[in-house]
Amino acid sequence: MKPHRSAVILVLGILSLVLCAPLGIFAWLMGNGDLRQMDAGTMDPAGRSVTNAGRICGIIGTLLMIPALLVLVVILAMGVLGAAAGTM
Repeated sequence: MKPHRSAVILVLGILSLVLCAPLGIFAWLMGNGDLRQMDAGTMDPAGRSVTNAGRICGIIGTLLMIPALLVLVVILAMGVLGAAAGTM
């Protein structure tokens, strides 16, 4: 059996909430893959709950990143439009 990566997934998930939201994508994908392998019996299931917690943190971090990116796009668009209007 392969060893679980629950600590890595949990750290990535927490960092996605606190520091760097794009890390949530990696926590989400790694968590899904590890849980799938645990279900198949090819990975040590001892870290299942920690893996799932990291995956959930990654999902939340990713979902929080989406509105932040939309706000950033709106602010940048307003800046570009304001600069273009100022030069006319």
